[in-house]
Amino acid sequence: MAFLSKQTAPSLPPPEKRPRHIGFILDGNGRWAKKRGLPRKLGHREGAKTFKTIARYCRNLNIPYISFYAFSTENWKRPKDEVDALMKLFDQYINDVREFFDLETKLIFLGDKERFTPELREKMLAVERDTAHFDKMTMMIAINYGGRDEIVHAAKQVAQLAKDGQLDPDTLTEEQFAQYLYTAGVPDVDLLIRPSGELRLSNYMIWQCAYAEFYFTNVLWPDFSPKELDKALIDFAGRGRRFGGV
Repeated sequence: MAFLSKQTAPSLPPPEKRPRHIGFILDGNGRWAKKRGLPRKLGHREGAKTFKTIARYCRNLNIPYISFYAFSTENWKRPKDEVDALMKLFDQYINDVREFFDLETKLIFLGDKERFTPELREKMLAVERDTAHFDKMTMMIAINYGGRDEIVHAAKQVAQLAKDGQLDPDTLTEEQFAQYLYTAGVPDVDLLIRPSGELRLSNYMIWQCAYAEFYFTNVLWPDFSPKELDKALIDFAGRGRRFGGV
């Protein structure tokens, strides 16, 4: 793991040394606002702008898969006005999502959609349908998502199939089990980036990050620029990824 501060970044590594799947934990919006004497919801608004900038930059770099941890199953515990502001931002994003259609990017929402209003659920499903044919990049947004919850959700499906005699649990493999996760068909995370100075996964993709390289930075998410992503990519290219080998 690396804990990096701001520095001058050299040239980017070649495409073959870049990650296929980058995961982002969007952290530090509230602290960004607090440092400026602003309401936390304004920090989330700035974070949403950063999200759009980084998503487009990843597409320009031809990164095949990107995922963003936007709202966890635990985030419902936050103050109601903050949660309401986040839901409004999310609804507005879905309304504006067609601006990403020029990127030919498939969008997938990870997590349990049942917690949301019927209107918001239908918007999410419509976006997934309308972008399903795009193949230049896959962008996943984790909302009402928790890594443990995802594994339990998958385990329940596997258990039901076994109960119905459609699956032999004795022959179940990791690859087969992964097909029941929200990320079915998506490669595991290669590079997990968390801004804001926190050094934990916070229940994000704990199955998919089994062999991810972690990159932590003190930069708060609203200030996380393409230049900061360049630093992470350069650091990643210098890692020795042996996956248990030598």
